Amino acid sequence: MHALPMGKIDTSNTRHGLDMTSVGRPTRYKQEYAEQALKLCRLGAKDSELADFFQVSEQTINAWKNAHPEFLESLKGGKGLADAEVADRLFKRATGYEHQAVKISATPDGREHVTEYIERYPPDTTAAIFWLKNRRPDLWRDKVEQAHSGEVKHTVNKIELVPMIRDN
Repeated sequence: MHALPMGKIDTSNTRHGLDMTSVGRPTRYKQEYAEQALKLCRLGAKDSELADFFQVSEQTINAWKNAHPEFLESLKGGKGLADAEVADRLFKRATGYEHQAVKISATPDGREHVTEYIERYPPDTTAAIFWLKNRRPDLWRDKVEQAHSGEVKHTVNKIELVPMIRDN
């Protein structure tokens, strides 16, 4: 470290090898965090879980989103992909689907026997209701309409207050 002559101000913006142009503590962000965040978001991680993983606060995660565009894009991409996959699975469950499957069994003489077949899943009513309530709440939400029939009468009784006089 070099000492400055008396009365001189350090304007180099570096101190101890660190860039001093930004205010505050140096960031803990590393370039590899974008890839790690992408993978975690594909697994369904929320911002609070990312903060736990990276051992920082949620405020820091939000700051990284603002300061590092690649980190923000990783979060958006991972969360979007995970949500799309779940939506696809829910749709298939709601409408029914089929897929190729294999059954492996043993023959009487102990040899392996492979049988290919098509596994079919019928539509699931609960999944269909969930899908419709979330996709078209204007048509499918649970709403209770209360209609009043008949007359409503209001009666107001007039009461006169007479001051009481006390004899002393």
